[in-house]
Amino acid sequence: MKKKSFVEKLFDSKDLPKVVQLNEKGSLHWGGQTMAIPRPLDIFNLMSQVPKGKVTTIAELRKAIARKYNADIGCPLTTGIFVNISAWASEENKDPEKLPQIPYWRTLKGNGELNEKFPGGLDLLAEKLSSEGFEVIRKGKKAKVKDFDKYLFTSFDFII
Repeated sequence: MKKKSFVEKLFDSKDLPKVVQLNEKGSLHWGGQTMAIPRPLDIFNLMSQVPKGKVTTIAELRKAIARKYNADIGCPLTTGIFVNISAWASEENKDPEKLPQIPYWRTLKGNGELNEKFPGGLDLLAEKLSSEGFEVIRKGKKAKVKDFDKYLFTSFDFII
């Protein structure tokens, strides 16, 4: 059986989106009663909106998903997976008519760290962010956008 491409994964919504009730343990852990589980395309569309000069975080994407689906929180697991699928699908796709390239390098981890799993790894991400005017601080095998919270983009619209 042929392995799915990232573009195929992006368009495979399965039974998503959906909102689930959290059990007591989940509710205590995540701080809410309901959790929205997005479609991969939801995350792709949110990531596509981050303008030059701004960055966002996975936590901000989760908040936007929760707002869209009237839930208390956005699912951390699927959001993280779909962020990665979106980055790789954007890079993999060569047909901008089918799928535009998105500025995936502007989506950071919650503490401002660059995502080493994105295409090109930390070096390419740091180069792209630096070329857009961000100061990237390297510490060992990690990299972070300095003062990322000053540039945080949170004004998402929902395209699909």
